[in-house]
Amino acid sequence: MIFTRLNVYLLLLVFLLTPSSLLAQVPHNDYQGTWHGQVKDILSEEMQEIPGTDTDHLFQTIRAEVLNGPLEGEIITIENDYLKLDKGDKFYFNHNIYFDGTESYGIINIDRIGALVVLVLIFMAAVIAFGGKQGVRSLLALGGSFFAIFYILIPGILNGWSPLFASIVVASGILFAAIFFTHGFNRESLVAYSGTMVAVVLTGLFATFAVFFTDLSGFTDDASTYLNFNTRGALDFTSLLLGAIIIGVLGVLDDIAVTQAAVVTELYNSNPNLQPREVYKKAIRIGREHVSALVNTLVLAYTGAALPVLLHFYVSASSFTMAVNTEMFATEIVRSIVGSIGLILAVPIVTILAVLYLKDYKPTHPHTHSHGHSH
Repeated sequence: MIFTRLNVYLLLLVFLLTPSSLLAQVPHNDYQGTWHGQVKDILSEEMQEIPGTDTDHLFQTIRAEVLNGPLEGEIITIENDYLKLDKGDKFYFNHNIYFDGTESYGIINIDRIGALVVLVLIFMAAVIAFGGKQGVRSLLALGGSFFAIFYILIPGILNGWSPLFASIVVASGILFAAIFFTHGFNRESLVAYSGTMVAVVLTGLFATFAVFFTDLSGFTDDASTYLNFNTRGALDFTSLLLGAIIIGVLGVLDDIAVTQAAVVTELYNSNPNLQPREVYKKAIRIGREHVSALVNTLVLAYTGAALPVLLHFYVSASSFTMAVNTEMFATEIVRSIVGSIGLILAVPIVTILAVLYLKDYKPTHPHTHSHGHSH
């Protein structure tokens, strides 16, 4: 009995002192990386049925040159069932090595950088050609907006900032750049900025009510789920949704605020004898027309973005009630309603401020509100 117990202790001691690398097989690194490739030849191309469905899809076998990474310069063969590729097309692919040593390559995306750069240059040229110096200022303001989002808002949220608080702070900076850099540092811009910020805060409060009233979680698609896993559940997705709603309505709030301030200025200058009450009524009448158009624009923008999902639910067996009740659709409905309420709030707020503070204001530049909307 003593001998047996001694053997058990010795075996346990040997097990604890033996390096773990000797007790288990060292696994291969399955994922090797994502690399850049270019199609050299299309070896075969045919329509095949996707297993388990009645849907035909294009399958290609291609020869491609690896453009970067450890395999740079090598020619590989890839089975492509992602999108149709032609000779000369560039793409991104994953390289994997499995436990038995076999390798596989899977195309994950087309290289669109060149085409996107051309479109951006066309956009910039059009803005500058039409807007002149003001167009250049609007592009600089747009660049500042992207800088604030990518280098302040996103890192801040990932570092633990409240998404709602961070979005309001960044929104104030984006609006400052969009209004003052585009339209100049003057009393009219100050009125537009002040009124818009009041509208942003009130819109944020209403968004908070709407999101919690409809029990939205912020998990609208697979990307939200993956982000939750990657951050180990550290993000508050409800607050993240609130922040996204606020950032999404900044463009139309900027539009309506600047326009209302300009309208009041023009009314005062066209007839200095007008009383503030009369100016307010005339400006509000114009504001109503503008809001009607922008609400339609806002709703159609969100609807257009969700069109593939709308088609999916249209051809599925789900009822209209079930479709609207899903998180994805309910979120877009709430976005549209909150954004529209924000517009409605902005018009009287900015108009009142403009009537009070722009009576004797003489603009030093002509009013050309041709800036684009960002939804």
